[in-house]
Amino acid sequence: MKQLPISVNSARKTDVRTQFAALCWRVMDGKVQILLITSRGSGRWIVPKGWPMDGQTPGEAALTEAWEEAGVLGKVDWRPVGLYSYSKSVNDENDLPFVAMVYPVRVKSLAKNFPEALERKRRWVGRKKAARLVDEPELAQIIRDFDPKILS
Repeated sequence: MKQLPISVNSARKTDVRTQFAALCWRVMDGKVQILLITSRGSGRWIVPKGWPMDGQTPGEAALTEAWEEAGVLGKVDWRPVGLYSYSKSVNDENDLPFVAMVYPVRVKSLAKNFPEALERKRRWVGRKKAARLVDEPELAQIIRDFDPKILS
């Protein structure tokens, strides 16, 4: 089965309340590491994520966000590894509900210069530590459970 690009022209992005996230990973010394980035507002540790993009599949949108927010050059798997919910303020509205579909991205390299390089920090950590650092319990569980062997 193959993903199809979506169309977001019929709705405002704030009405969709769905985002696509990238679980950026690599294997170093036989151990899986997860790339976390800081959010622009509070500076807390998160994974790259963003809005659906017209003409892109959800996986492609996750990969685009990984590039823009973390400078990731890599390969996305079109099969999501989970979804998590959270709330967020958008356009002066308080605590809107969101859901983020999480797509694994195998990182080949990290660029030094990328669109949000001056706005974010990046950090490679093991799965257990990454799960402790993120605020969202469902995302933490996805990170703890992630095993790249299932992608083969």
